[in-house]
Amino acid sequence: MSPAGAGEEREPTHAWVYESIVEAVPGVRVSTRVALAAQFLGFEAAILVLAWVYDLPGEGVVAGTVAVGVASAGSAAMTTIAAAVRSADAPLAYRRALFGTRIEVVLGLLAYVGLLTYLFVVDPRSPPGLLASLLGESPPAPAVYVVLLVLWDVCYRIGAAWWASVTALWRSVRWDLDGEAVRTLRRADLATLAFGFLQLALVPFVLGQPFLLVAVVGHVAAVVVVTGAALALQNA
Repeated sequence: MSPAGAGEEREPTHAWVYESIVEAVPGVRVSTRVALAAQFLGFEAAILVLAWVYDLPGEGVVAGTVAVGVASAGSAAMTTIAAAVRSADAPLAYRRALFGTRIEVVLGLLAYVGLLTYLFVVDPRSPPGLLASLLGESPPAPAVYVVLLVLWDVCYRIGAAWWASVTALWRSVRWDLDGEAVRTLRRADLATLAFGFLQLALVPFVLGQPFLLVAVVGHVAAVVVVTGAALALQNA
Protein backbone atom coordinates (compact mmCIF):
# COMPACT_ATOMS: atom_id res chain seq x y z
CA MET A 1 0.00 0.00 0.00
CA SER A 2 1.25 3.48 -0.84
CA PRO A 3 2.17 5.95 1.90
CA ALA A 4 -0.73 8.15 0.85
CA GLY A 5 -3.17 5.29 1.28
CA ALA A 6 -1.74 4.44 4.67
CA GLY A 7 -2.06 8.10 5.67
CA GLU A 8 -5.72 8.10 4.75
CA GLU A 9 -6.35 5.04 6.94
CA ARG A 10 -4.70 6.75 9.91
CA GLU A 11 -6.69 9.95 9.37
CA PRO A 12 -8.72 10.60 12.55
CA THR A 13 -12.48 10.87 12.44
CA HIS A 14 -13.45 14.44 11.68
CA ALA A 15 -16.12 16.21 13.70
CA TRP A 16 -17.69 19.61 14.20
CA VAL A 17 -16.42 21.76 17.06
CA TYR A 18 -19.87 21.26 18.62
CA GLU A 19 -19.42 17.48 18.60
CA SER A 20 -15.87 17.70 19.94
CA ILE A 21 -16.98 19.84 22.89
CA VAL A 22 -19.81 17.47 23.83
CA GLU A 23 -17.51 14.43 23.62
CA ALA A 24 -14.76 16.16 25.62
CA VAL A 25 -16.87 16.72 28.76
CA PRO A 26 -15.33 14.39 31.40
CA GLY A 27 -17.56 11.54 32.50
CA VAL A 28 -20.38 12.47 30.11
CA ARG A 29 -21.32 9.90 27.48
CA VAL A 30 -24.83 10.45 26.19
CA SER A 31 -26.67 9.72 22.98
CA THR A 32 -27.29 12.41 20.40
CA ARG A 33 -30.98 12.56 21.33
CA VAL A 34 -30.17 13.09 25.00
CA ALA A 35 -27.64 15.81 24.16
CA LEU A 36 -30.15 17.62 21.95
CA ALA A 37 -32.88 17.33 24.57
CA ALA A 38 -30.52 18.65 27.24
CA GLN A 39 -29.60 21.60 25.04
CA PHE A 40 -33.21 22.56 24.41
CA LEU A 41 -34.54 21.93 27.91
CA GLY A 42 -31.59 23.63 29.63
CA PHE A 43 -31.94 26.87 27.69
CA GLU A 44 -35.73 26.79 27.78
CA ALA A 45 -35.73 26.31 31.56
CA ALA A 46 -33.37 29.28 31.93
CA ILE A 47 -35.66 31.45 29.80
CA LEU A 48 -38.81 30.49 31.71
CA VAL A 49 -37.19 30.99 35.12
CA LEU A 50 -35.80 34.40 34.15
CA ALA A 51 -39.15 35.43 32.66
CA TRP A 52 -40.87 34.51 35.94
CA VAL A 53 -38.29 36.14 38.22
CA TYR A 54 -38.01 39.41 36.26
CA ASP A 55 -41.53 39.50 34.77
CA LEU A 56 -40.20 39.71 31.21
CA PRO A 57 -42.49 40.49 28.25
CA GLY A 58 -44.31 37.50 26.76
CA GLU A 59 -42.97 38.33 23.28
CA GLY A 60 -39.44 37.89 24.59
CA VAL A 61 -40.28 34.47 26.02
CA VAL A 62 -41.77 33.33 22.71
CA ALA A 63 -38.82 34.72 20.73
CA GLY A 64 -36.36 33.03 23.08
CA THR A 65 -38.16 29.71 22.79
CA VAL A 66 -38.12 29.89 18.99
CA ALA A 67 -34.41 30.81 18.97
CA VAL A 68 -33.60 27.88 21.27
CA GLY A 69 -35.64 25.59 19.02
CA VAL A 70 -33.74 26.83 15.95
CA ALA A 71 -30.38 26.33 17.67
CA SER A 72 -31.34 22.82 18.81
CA ALA A 73 -32.55 21.96 15.32
CA GLY A 74 -29.22 23.25 14.03
CA SER A 75 -27.41 20.85 16.35
CA ALA A 76 -29.56 18.01 15.01
CA ALA A 77 -28.76 19.03 11.44
CA MET A 78 -25.03 19.19 12.21
CA THR A 79 -24.98 15.70 13.71
CA THR A 80 -26.98 14.37 10.74
CA ILE A 81 -24.53 15.96 8.31
CA ALA A 82 -21.51 14.62 10.20
CA ALA A 83 -22.92 11.10 10.44
CA ALA A 84 -23.74 11.01 6.73
CA VAL A 85 -20.35 12.35 5.66
CA ARG A 86 -18.49 9.85 7.84
CA SER A 87 -20.61 6.84 6.85
CA ALA A 88 -20.35 7.69 3.15
CA ASP A 89 -16.55 7.59 3.36
CA ALA A 90 -16.53 10.93 1.56
CA PRO A 91 -13.29 12.18 -0.04
CA LEU A 92 -10.65 13.04 2.54
CA ALA A 93 -10.12 16.55 1.16
CA TYR A 94 -13.85 17.24 1.52
CA ARG A 95 -13.91 15.96 5.12
CA ARG A 96 -10.88 18.06 5.97
CA ALA A 97 -12.47 21.17 4.45
CA LEU A 98 -15.82 20.61 6.13
CA PHE A 99 -14.60 19.71 9.63
CA GLY A 100 -10.86 20.30 9.92
CA THR A 101 -10.71 23.97 8.93
CA ARG A 102 -13.13 25.12 11.68
CA ILE A 103 -14.34 27.77 9.26
CA GLU A 104 -17.90 27.38 10.57
CA VAL A 105 -16.64 28.91 13.84
CA VAL A 106 -15.17 31.88 11.96
CA LEU A 107 -18.35 32.40 9.96
CA GLY A 108 -20.48 32.08 13.09
CA LEU A 109 -18.26 34.59 14.91
CA LEU A 110 -18.53 37.09 12.07
CA ALA A 111 -22.32 36.76 12.13
CA TYR A 112 -22.37 37.11 15.92
CA VAL A 113 -20.16 40.21 16.02
CA GLY A 114 -22.27 41.76 13.26
CA LEU A 115 -25.45 41.02 15.22
CA LEU A 116 -24.04 42.49 18.45
CA THR A 117 -22.90 45.61 16.60
CA TYR A 118 -26.41 46.05 15.27
CA LEU A 119 -28.12 45.39 18.61
CA PHE A 120 -25.93 47.65 20.73
CA VAL A 121 -24.89 50.38 18.28
CA VAL A 122 -27.26 50.69 15.33
CA ASP A 123 -30.62 49.60 16.73
CA PRO A 124 -30.70 51.86 19.85
CA ARG A 125 -30.50 54.94 17.62
CA SER A 126 -34.12 54.36 16.61
CA PRO A 127 -35.94 53.40 19.83
CA PRO A 128 -37.54 51.24 20.93
CA GLY A 129 -34.72 48.80 20.20
CA LEU A 130 -35.18 45.09 19.63
CA LEU A 131 -33.69 44.10 22.99
CA ALA A 132 -35.90 46.60 24.81
CA SER A 133 -39.01 45.23 23.10
CA LEU A 134 -38.08 41.65 24.04
CA LEU A 135 -36.63 42.20 27.53
CA GLY A 136 -38.12 45.50 28.67
CA GLU A 137 -36.69 49.01 28.93
CA SER A 138 -34.21 48.03 31.68
CA PRO A 139 -33.12 44.49 30.77
CA PRO A 140 -31.82 42.48 33.74
CA ALA A 141 -28.20 41.37 33.36
CA PRO A 142 -28.90 37.61 33.77
CA ALA A 143 -31.53 37.76 31.01
CA VAL A 144 -29.16 39.61 28.67
CA TYR A 145 -26.47 37.01 29.41
CA VAL A 146 -28.75 34.12 28.46
CA VAL A 147 -30.01 35.96 25.36
CA LEU A 148 -26.46 36.56 24.13
CA LEU A 149 -25.59 32.92 24.76
CA VAL A 150 -28.61 31.73 22.78
CA LEU A 151 -27.80 34.17 19.97
CA TRP A 152 -24.26 32.76 19.78
CA ASP A 153 -25.74 29.26 19.59
CA VAL A 154 -27.88 30.36 16.64
CA CYS A 155 -25.07 32.25 14.89
CA TYR A 156 -22.64 29.35 15.21
CA ARG A 157 -25.13 27.02 13.57
CA ILE A 158 -25.82 29.60 10.86
CA GLY A 159 -22.07 29.59 10.16
CA ALA A 160 -22.16 25.80 9.98
CA ALA A 161 -25.03 25.93 7.49
CA TRP A 162 -23.10 28.37 5.30
CA TRP A 163 -20.01 26.21 5.30
CA ALA A 164 -21.88 22.93 4.80
CA SER A 165 -23.63 24.35 1.73
CA VAL A 166 -20.43 25.77 0.19
CA THR A 167 -18.40 22.59 0.72
CA ALA A 168 -21.29 20.48 -0.59
CA LEU A 169 -21.27 22.45 -3.85
CA TRP A 170 -17.48 22.11 -4.09
CA ARG A 171 -17.76 18.36 -3.50
CA SER A 172 -20.44 17.95 -6.17
CA VAL A 173 -18.39 19.89 -8.73
CA ARG A 174 -15.07 18.18 -8.01
CA TRP A 175 -15.89 14.50 -7.44
CA ASP A 176 -17.96 11.96 -9.33
CA LEU A 177 -18.97 9.63 -6.50
CA ASP A 178 -20.63 6.24 -6.70
CA GLY A 179 -24.35 5.71 -6.17
CA GLU A 180 -24.23 4.64 -2.51
CA ALA A 181 -22.05 7.59 -1.50
CA VAL A 182 -24.32 9.97 -3.39
CA ARG A 183 -27.41 8.63 -1.64
CA THR A 184 -25.76 8.95 1.78
CA LEU A 185 -24.43 12.44 1.16
CA ARG A 186 -27.84 13.50 -0.11
CA ARG A 187 -29.04 13.10 3.48
CA ALA A 188 -26.39 15.58 4.60
CA ASP A 189 -27.42 18.12 1.96
CA LEU A 190 -31.13 17.69 2.72
CA ALA A 191 -30.37 18.31 6.41
CA THR A 192 -28.57 21.53 5.45
CA LEU A 193 -31.52 22.53 3.27
CA ALA A 194 -34.09 21.76 5.98
CA PHE A 195 -32.18 23.74 8.59
CA GLY A 196 -31.96 26.68 6.21
CA PHE A 197 -35.74 26.74 5.77
CA LEU A 198 -36.30 26.30 9.51
CA GLN A 199 -34.47 29.55 10.22
CA LEU A 200 -37.40 31.38 8.63
CA ALA A 201 -39.11 30.83 12.00
CA LEU A 202 -37.04 33.82 13.18
CA VAL A 203 -38.60 36.15 10.61
CA PRO A 204 -41.72 37.18 12.61
CA PHE A 205 -39.50 38.62 15.35
CA VAL A 206 -37.45 40.84 13.00
CA LEU A 207 -40.23 42.17 10.78
CA GLY A 208 -39.70 45.63 12.29
CA GLN A 209 -35.94 45.40 11.78
CA PRO A 210 -35.23 45.75 8.03
CA PHE A 211 -31.51 45.02 8.37
CA LEU A 212 -32.02 41.80 10.33
CA LEU A 213 -34.92 40.79 8.10
CA VAL A 214 -32.78 41.09 4.97
CA ALA A 215 -29.91 39.27 6.71
CA VAL A 216 -32.06 36.31 7.78
CA VAL A 217 -33.97 35.94 4.52
CA GLY A 218 -30.83 36.53 2.44
CA HIS A 219 -28.93 33.90 4.39
CA VAL A 220 -31.71 31.34 3.97
CA ALA A 221 -31.97 32.10 0.25
CA ALA A 222 -28.20 31.69 -0.19
CA VAL A 223 -28.14 28.35 1.64
CA VAL A 224 -31.12 27.07 -0.36
CA VAL A 225 -29.64 28.13 -3.72
CA VAL A 226 -26.14 26.78 -3.06
CA THR A 227 -27.32 23.53 -1.49
CA GLY A 228 -29.92 23.08 -4.21
CA ALA A 229 -27.18 23.48 -6.81
CA ALA A 230 -25.06 20.89 -4.98
CA LEU A 231 -27.96 18.42 -4.99
CA ALA A 232 -28.68 19.02 -8.67
CA LEU A 233 -25.05 18.55 -9.73
CA GLN A 234 -24.61 15.53 -7.49
CA ASN A 235 -27.63 13.82 -9.01
CA ALA A 236 -26.75 14.74 -12.59
